[in-house]
Amino acid sequence: MPPKFIKILLFLIFPALILIGCSESDPVINDIRSQGKLIVLTRNAPTTYYLGADDAPAGFEYDLSMALADSLNVEVEYKIYDKIEDILAAINNGEGHLVAAGLTHTDSRAVNHIFGPSYKSVQQQVVCHRAGRLPKGTEDLLTRSILIIAESSYQETLKELQKDYPKLNWETTSELSTEQVLEKIVNKEVDCTVIDSNIFTLNRRYFPALITAFPISEQQNLAWVLPPDAEFFQQYVSDWFVKIEKNSLLSIIKERYYGYADIFDYYNNHVFLKRIKSRLPKYESAFRQYAEQYQVPWTLLAAQSYQESGWNAKARSHTGVRGLMMLTQTTAKAMGIKKRIDPLQSIKGGAKYLNYMLKRVPEDVADADRVWFALAAYNVGFAHMLDARKLARELGKSPSTWHDMREILPLLSQKKYYKNLKYGYARGSEPVKYIDRIRYYQDVLVHVLVSNS
Repeated sequence: MPPKFIKILLFLIFPALILIGCSESDPVINDIRSQGKLIVLTRNAPTTYYLGADDAPAGFEYDLSMALADSLNVEVEYKIYDKIEDILAAINNGEGHLVAAGLTHTDSRAVNHIFGPSYKSVQQQVVCHRAGRLPKGTEDLLTRSILIIAESSYQETLKELQKDYPKLNWETTSELSTEQVLEKIVNKEVDCTVIDSNIFTLNRRYFPALITAFPISEQQNLAWVLPPDAEFFQQYVSDWFVKIEKNSLLSIIKERYYGYADIFDYYNNHVFLKRIKSRLPKYESAFRQYAEQYQVPWTLLAAQSYQESGWNAKARSHTGVRGLMMLTQTTAKAMGIKKRIDPLQSIKGGAKYLNYMLKRVPEDVADADRVWFALAAYNVGFAHMLDARKLARELGKSPSTWHDMREILPLLSQKKYYKNLKYGYARGSEPVKYIDRIRYYQDVLVHVLVSNS
């Protein structure tokens, strides 16, 4: 038997061997095995678990917990909770196998709960409306109204600060979600709140009127919460996190949700939200029609069109590309499009061309990344994608994941790399920026659609 095959076989059966060895002495692992499923307790939020495009489950915690379940070779059941106190009580009462809800590992929580390893660092931030005078420090909060989530780590931080600032006051809520609290600030019903940096990073796209005033804590770590008496399961989870850090799976999931979040621009975001209302309705039915015909998500097609033209049917660039999808004459002709500035023809041509690129994506590319490879080829050309894959192999990177390819593509503009490639120089950073913006626009669009529904 070839050594490589033996390694793969051991990689696949290793989790099962651990489960068999530990099940007799660990009630959690034994319960997972007997039920054939991992029960995950979580919250409905952009950083944890939500229904995304086409009503498919998504979220950082969703992807991470699904990967854990895959390693255990079991199914997953998700239980959604609204309140932090309820979800922490539920795990201690045996209602699930882990809490994957973006909770910080704090000293006070560690007294009554078992935590797994940390997987992301965050910092608590004071968030306020960008209009008006922003608080610069804790003393400025004494004259501000503050609303935070009850039983949160934010409450712990404010209580600690209250020792030095006795007049510091705030209100808590168990009924409102973080997004609802942010809406109150947007509507100027409340001055400020405190939330983790990762939560604000994702939510500022939806609430561009908000801004970080100042950090109010040191760096803290997010971690899963495990049931009591889960010693062996805790060790399994710890070993699993070590493995996914080594094989880049953790980095891939982080990139999937946070990799494009930093491109936030207040003005551009504001314009995009306005154009969802003013321009998108004219073309939405066409996006839906041709997206269905050519088997791509319509929100992705609409986001790509916005990145290309800002939903301007008469858009033209200095290179001669035109229309909603900014097609070249060559591409339009190949796709059977006669009039590029005709909205329906342009959308059809763009959808058809994206579908064409999707079919050319090599089979070894991960399913979740195939559309990003296709969009990169749409932007920079399929030949340069082949060069990038070749270079990835030479540099010990994966040619099959977008996580690695987004690092490799910019190298195509460096002479020491492109001089040895078949198709030569390319502005490889462009497709990376192109896809980041499309992902950004699609995410905001889906959020608006879900909120409106």
